[in-house]
Amino acid sequence: MIDYGLKDRVAIVTGANNPQGIGAATALAFAREGAKVALVYKKIDRPFDENKAGENGVDRYYSSNAGDASFVEAKLKEIGAEYIVLEKDISDAAQVRDVFDAAEECFGRVDILVNNAAADDETGCDTIETVTQEVIDNTFAVNVRGSLLMTKELVRRSKDYGRVINLSTDSAQVFAGQITYGGSKATLEALTRSVAMEVGKYGITVNCVAPGPTQTGWIDRELEEAVLPLIPMGKLIQPEDIASTILFLASEQARFLTGQVIKVSGGHAL
Repeated sequence: MIDYGLKDRVAIVTGANNPQGIGAATALAFAREGAKVALVYKKIDRPFDENKAGENGVDRYYSSNAGDASFVEAKLKEIGAEYIVLEKDISDAAQVRDVFDAAEECFGRVDILVNNAAADDETGCDTIETVTQEVIDNTFAVNVRGSLLMTKELVRRSKDYGRVINLSTDSAQVFAGQITYGGSKATLEALTRSVAMEVGKYGITVNCVAPGPTQTGWIDRELEEAVLPLIPMGKLIQPEDIASTILFLASEQARFLTGQVIKVSGGHAL
């Protein structure tokens, strides 16, 4: 069994309210390693059919992201984890400071940041012919500005240990049909490399995980059948697969690994 050296480390995980999501799986993975966890989330209110929320698809996904982090909190209680739950908007600098203030007040420090929270467009306005200023602003506000503000705050408060793990997507460099979302994630990958070069002198590493098609509740059966032939390993990625990679990047073993974008995609979009 691997000892990641994470016992009593303090991790902030954003976008942690979807029970089937990467944020939830990551928070639980850290807790099982003995880390203390600050869950950060913002409810995203989108219309969905309650009758369809029990099965995988957009209705389940929208339902999950419209709720709080109570499911994840219950799971953390079951394993006796030390945690706090914060409903905050990371695109706002004042609320970002509030997140770190709360984590430090509760745990005394912050060691690890997982920038998992993300915004995308559900209106079909994310092509070059249909994209609007609102879609651009809303997407980049969370995916880029929010991640940068959170990273800046970790760097400012870092003591003797720092790990930043950003979440991109394996199609970031070529994402026709979702150009703003893909563009924001490609920006985050570039920032991963640039920030890693700036903060290496402080002993802080900055890396990025780029998941392939991951079953976070949004992939229905029809979409799964369409995407599986594009994945050489023949299976959808699970949130726990992403969480395992994040654990490694946050660990002592990865102390000299920085500025990297790692695709966890089963071979999709190589």
